[in-house]
Amino acid sequence: MVELTETELKAAITIFGDRLELAKRYVEHLATSGTERGLIGPREVPRLWSRHVLNCAVIESEISHGSHVADVGSGAGLPGLCLAIARPDLELTLIEPLERRVIWLQEVVDDLGLDNVTVMRTRAELAVGMVTADVVTARAVSALSNLAGLTIPLLAGQGEVVAIKGRSAHEEIDKAAKVIRKLGGVETSVVVVGQELLEEPTTVVRIIVKSAQKIA
Repeated sequence: MVELTETELKAAITIFGDRLELAKRYVEHLATSGTERGLIGPREVPRLWSRHVLNCAVIESEISHGSHVADVGSGAGLPGLCLAIARPDLELTLIEPLERRVIWLQEVVDDLGLDNVTVMRTRAELAVGMVTADVVTARAVSALSNLAGLTIPLLAGQGEVVAIKGRSAHEEIDKAAKVIRKLGGVETSVVVVGQELLEEPTTVVRIIVKSAQKIA
């Protein structure tokens, strides 16, 4: 059992509410089969709650009710499964190209009974046309200049990208500005979420997308 500190427990109760037990079961999957199969490094186990699950789940505050969310490069379900647990009103599509990760994700989804999640084994660029999302999320996938091309097309001209980033977020935005504009991004900003809940709040790059046709 991966224990929570008092601060982590307070944050987890706020974010997950009556679904906290589901979140705990997910963390146990990460700590056991997730590490055994190489989805999470063994050294990460003591900080699964703070550095990974809460760090991801807190971005739920940035996503509108009832949205269809596509999580690109879902890996160990960060942030996709965290959002599915915290927000049963959301419809999640987890996009992951590696078979062993897809198998693990499906096992966890089945065990937790998450009926708001679809796991797809494909690359993000191949999912365009198959998946049309309101919001696209990503964490630790790629630099923003490359990530923009993997995420924005999944919005089909309208929606938001919510990408979890580190301290270099502003720098990445500067480098990716041209690509983002070309793909239909009309506003890009850095948002810090979870300041009142987490010892280390989460930095998010938000891209608002509207195509010329949609604006008209």
